[in-house]
Amino acid sequence: MLRGRVQGVGYRAWCAREAEARGLLGFVRNRRSGAVEAVFAGDPDAVEAMLAACRTGPAGARVDDMLLHEASDTALAAGGRARFAMLETL
Repeated sequence: MLRGRVQGVGYRAWCAREAEARGLLGFVRNRRSGAVEAVFAGDPDAVEAMLAACRTGPAGARVDDMLLHEASDTALAAGGRARFAMLETL
C-alpha cells in the first residue's frame, strides 16, 4: 500500500508499465482512501527492483509511506490475468 500524492499523477499507469517491463505479474489499483495498492509476483530480484522504483514513482508523485507484506496466491488472483493489470478503484 502506497500513501502520499499517488493518485492523479499517473501512478497506476506508470506502475503497470514498470512491472510489465520487469516481467512481473500482479495488479495495481487506487483505493478510495487515496492510497494505491499493488501486488507483484515474479523473479525476486525483479520484485525488489520494482519495490525500489515504487518508493519514488513517476514525476509528480510523492510517496510518504509504503506498507509491504507477503501476498497470498489469492491476492494475486484478484488481477485475474496472466499479465500485470490495472484494476478499478476499490
